[in-house]
Amino acid sequence: MVVEIPEEIIKIAEEKGIDLILQAISKKDPSESIRLRLEIAKRFMKECEEYLKKGDTVQASEKAYKVAEELVKALAEKFKLKEYDKALKESRWYIDLLVSASDKLSAELGEWVSSGWDAGYTLHVWGFHEAKLSRDEISSRIERIRKMLKESENILK
Repeated sequence: MVVEIPEEIIKIAEEKGIDLILQAISKKDPSESIRLRLEIAKRFMKECEEYLKKGDTVQASEKAYKVAEELVKALAEKFKLKEYDKALKESRWYIDLLVSASDKLSAELGEWVSSGWDAGYTLHVWGFHEAKLSRDEISSRIERIRKMLKESENILK
């Protein structure tokens, strides 16, 4: 059964942050929350590529960061990391939790996790907020995030 989500709910989710909704879903069905985070990451990657084609490296940088962020959250939930539990308790993910989760996941799954996360965070700060990176510097980091997405899909599906 397909349910049409009212525009008002979508607006609230955008204002309050999708994390609150996904956390509520996770309490009932963690596998659904993980699946949704992966779908969100794929959507952000598509948007990133569209912005890159248009030459908007600032927005491409931010969308790529969001891919890395969602993947770390999904993997942390799947592997039941304490950082995920803390984010649930705090009702939000802080950067230190994402960094810590990335390090733990990298030790368990491979360097591609921390490489993708580091690339994403660099794009968030230097590509989006500061707008100081060249197209080549941005593209090489997006490539690491693409690898992170591919590897995560194999684990999260």
